[in-house]
Amino acid sequence: MDKFIQIAIDGPAAAGKSTIAKIMAQKLGYVYVDTGAMYRAITWASIHHDVDLDNEKAIMALLSETRISLAPGGKVSVNNVDVTEQIREPDVTANVSKIATYESIREALKARQIALADAANVIMDGRDIGTHVLPDADFKFFMVADPKVRAQRRHEENRSRGIASDLVSLEADIKKRDEMDANRKHAPLKQANDAILIDTSALSIHEVVDKMVGFVLK
Repeated sequence: MDKFIQIAIDGPAAAGKSTIAKIMAQKLGYVYVDTGAMYRAITWASIHHDVDLDNEKAIMALLSETRISLAPGGKVSVNNVDVTEQIREPDVTANVSKIATYESIREALKARQIALADAANVIMDGRDIGTHVLPDADFKFFMVADPKVRAQRRHEENRSRGIASDLVSLEADIKKRDEMDANRKHAPLKQANDAILIDTSALSIHEVVDKMVGFVLK
């Protein structure tokens, strides 16, 4: 059986991973897997069902009966309910890093992510793809950007979605998420030894895409 190509893109919040991964997937004809959306989906479901966010076992029980679907174009569904916009709401954003610290949740979602990567050529983005989920990926990238730049990007994204947004608070939240993601015990955010570092602070979206696609096609 032919081996499918795997491209892993990691990096902190609002570094541009999802935007870049979507465009690359379109250019290369690959399936895009937004693992962050999967964590947001179970966070949304936990809030929606009034599950105690400090209760890992209760969240895991909910996840076991929750079907998360990712469709082309970025649509995200939970048990056939479209939650694409809801998972970007501030209450989800504020709690997703907490949910992502739970080992049982990470391992359960990892299994789903690997299944997707075994079925097609994929571009998968997240925090631990190159180090934990797809350690043997054919190409690995680690995207970074200055926190102020990332806050401004998220601020503009929120405004475009009609979500209330405060730039100062966003920067503080992003720095807090960075710390939580980098210091969690299980599968923390870190650059894989063989990942290519891409600083997007001063680059346009298309400049980043061209640079990364260049590495894949050379």
